Amino acid sequence: MAANTAPIFSIAGDVQWTTSAMTAFNTTKDLTSGTSYLVYTAPADGGFVQRIRFRSLGTNSNATVARIWINDGDVTTNNANNTLFDEITLTSTGNSETAAQATFELPLNFALPATYRIYITLGTAPTSAGWQATVIAGKY
Repeated sequence: MAANTAPIFSIAGDVQWTTSAMTAFNTTKDLTSGTSYLVYTAPADGGFVQRIRFRSLGTNSNATVARIWINDGDVTTNNANNTLFDEITLTSTGNSETAAQATFELPLNFALPATYRIYITLGTAPTSAGWQATVIAGKY
């Protein structure tokens, strides 16, 4: 088998995000049930995922953990299709009109095959506003 000896670069930027506030918790450890949030789907030629940024949408009295899942593009109800890749702690937040809230960022820096997906689950429910996740990636 011939190896690829030339570097591969993204042809275009690819920014995707959760389409609603992440507010529901999910304590399953295999992504097969409960609420999960689709945050990224790799394009037809695959994609390079640089990072995920998490922003609070206001006051969240409870801290939580965001779990990052890679799915092979098939149904999430079969645990063989999912892997828990990483986690990040999201602290409690207070809404302010005079001070910026913290941004939480998880570097990923890996290529995803075509149609693979990234899902997020929360360990506990935020008490109010919820969270937004944005993926910064590139298309091949």
